[in-house]
Amino acid sequence: MLDAAAIFAAGIAAGGINTVVGSGSLITFPTLVALGFPPVVANVSNNIGLVPGAVTGAYGYRAELKGQRERLLRLGSASLLGALTGAVLLLGLPAKAFQVIVPVLIVVALLLVVFQRRVQAWMLARREKSVPHGGPGLWIGVLLAGMYGGYFGAAQGIVLIGLLGSALPDDLQRVNAAKNVLSAIVNGSAAVLFMGAALFGLVEIDWTAVLLIAVGSTLGGLLGAKVGRRIPPQVLRGVIVAVGLVALWKFLA
Repeated sequence: MLDAAAIFAAGIAAGGINTVVGSGSLITFPTLVALGFPPVVANVSNNIGLVPGAVTGAYGYRAELKGQRERLLRLGSASLLGALTGAVLLLGLPAKAFQVIVPVLIVVALLLVVFQRRVQAWMLARREKSVPHGGPGLWIGVLLAGMYGGYFGAAQGIVLIGLLGSALPDDLQRVNAAKNVLSAIVNGSAAVLFMGAALFGLVEIDWTAVLLIAVGSTLGGLLGAKVGRRIPPQVLRGVIVAVGLVALWKFLA
């Protein structure tokens, strides 16, 4: 019961953090690993469980999504292709490769969290040079972010905010709304592939963990869209960094 409560609480936190900032997987993934889940099982189960939270988070920003249909259709194709590529890499590479690659990805994700303010300042400095839909450079960047998200995904939201904010002539709230939609596409696409692979015994999914994270992240996504903007960013960053360091310790111990 305590394990279930911890996973459910982590799902709520991740759903809210993903909606407001990104990096929610740095809460749920380390929680699963700390509770004894094998890393690949934890990653796949976490990815599937966070899909409902990504959808509710995007729905919560529906007012900021107005007028972005064409943009999201273009960039959504990059997210879809990237997510499927990343998910295939996860399934195709040996489990030992995941053990080696993930600590590096966690470090990169934590650095993005720590230096988020500088990323935002860089975004604002480039705002005048942006074009309406970001051009081919942004499409490629979103594709690579999708690959990252399909393979692991922690802090993919921050990566997307950095990319979108630097390339699009829009305010940060609309950029964040677009980020939520693209993150939902990445998580949803990878989840479909993982579930199909599980039918053929190519990957293991812990459905209890999926259910707990799904319910928690759904609530968290709704809460994040409503009240998350009032939470001091430094508090969120502190929690994410702390949990991420625990994950690193778990992998390297």
